Amino acid sequence: MSHYPVGESATLDELAADPHALLARLRAAEPVSWLPVLGGWLVTGYDLALRVLRDPATFTVDDPRFSTAQVIGPSMLSLDGAAHARHREPFVPPFRPGQVRDRFAGFVEREAERLISAIRPAGAVELRSEVAGPLAVAVVAEALGLVGVEPAMVLSWYAAIVHAVSEVTAGRSAPAEAAGAFGALRASVEHTIAVGHGPVLGEAARGLGRSEVVSNAAVLMFGGIDTTEGMIVNAVRHLLLHPEAGITTDPGLLANAVEESVRLEPAAAVVDRYATADVTLGAAEVRREDLVRVSITGANRDPAVFPDPDRFDVRRANARSNLAFAQGPHFCLGAQLARAETAIAVRLLLDRLPGLRLDPAHPHAPHGLVFRKPPALHVRWG
Repeated sequence: MSHYPVGESATLDELAADPHALLARLRAAEPVSWLPVLGGWLVTGYDLALRVLRDPATFTVDDPRFSTAQVIGPSMLSLDGAAHARHREPFVPPFRPGQVRDRFAGFVEREAERLISAIRPAGAVELRSEVAGPLAVAVVAEALGLVGVEPAMVLSWYAAIVHAVSEVTAGRSAPAEAAGAFGALRASVEHTIAVGHGPVLGEAARGLGRSEVVSNAAVLMFGGIDTTEGMIVNAVRHLLLHPEAGITTDPGLLANAVEESVRLEPAAAVVDRYATADVTLGAAEVRREDLVRVSITGANRDPAVFPDPDRFDVRRANARSNLAFAQGPHFCLGAQLARAETAIAVRLLLDRLPGLRLDPAHPHAPHGLVFRKPPALHVRWG
C-alpha cells in the first residue's frame, strides 16, 4: 500500500486527539486511503462516503468481526437486507417526528429543567456529568419504559456493555461483568414486556423474539446515551466558543445551530463497513472482506459540499446535509429524538444560566477515535 503515503503516516493518537488537519490532507490527496493503524480503508470524501453508506449490498455491517454483535448478539446495528428491516421496523414508529414531539419532548423539557435547576445555585459545573449525561440516560430509560429501573442502573448496564465492546474491538475477551449486565437488561426487558409496560418494547415484541428485543434495546442504549451526550456538550462548546454567532433561543436558528455543531464535530466520528466483493472505490481497489471505515468527521468538512468547512456558521444553508446520523438503511433511528434533546437542553441552559461561559481553567477539546466529545466541559455563569 505504498501509494498511500498520507494514510501510512497516520497515527491513532492524531486520529483521536485532533484529526481535522490529517483528514483534510487525506481528503485532498487520498479520499479513500489505506491506514495501517486501522487495518483498513478510511473514506473522507463526502460523495464517496454517501456511496458506501447507501450500498449495504457491497459495504455491509453483517460480518463476524463486528464487535457489538459479538457482545449483544444480532441486532439492527449488525444486520443488513431483510434481516435488518425485520429488526428495525418495529422500533421505527415511536421515533418519528410527530411521536418524538408528542411522547418525548415534554419529558425532555421537564428533566432538563430539573437538572439545570439543581445546578443553578452553584455558579459553575462540569456539564457533561451533571446535565448532558444524566439527561441522555433518563430519556433512554423513559423510552425503554423499563419497570422499576432507575436511570443509574441503565447507565451501569450501558457502561459495562460498552466496555466489553471496546475490549472485543481491541482483540481481547469480553469482561465477565458484561454478561451480568446484559443478563440484567434481558431480565428487565422480559419483565417489562410481561407486565404490559414499555410501549416501545411491547410493540417490538409483537414481531421479534425476546432475545432480539433485548439486543435491540442495547442498541438503543448505545445510540441514546453516548452520542446524545456528545451532541449536547459539543453544541454548548461550539456556541460558547463563538459568541459572535449571536445565537438566540429562536427555535429555527437553534435547530440549525445543532446541525452545524454535529457537522463540525459529529459525536460518532466513524462507522465501519466490510466489503462483500472486490470493488473500485474512488481510486482505491478494495478487496472482498476489507474493512472500509467511513470518516463522518472527514466527510462533514468536505469543502466541495460545505464552503469554508472549518468555520462554525449557525446560519449555514445546508448544515442539515451533514452525515452525522449516517445515510441509507442504517440512518440513525433516534436522530429526531437526539436533535430534540440537544436543542431543548441548549435552549434551557442559555435561558436559565445567564452569562454562561466556558471555564478557562479547564481544557475542553474533544477527544476520541470513534465517539468524539470533550472528556469534561466545565462552565460558569452569573
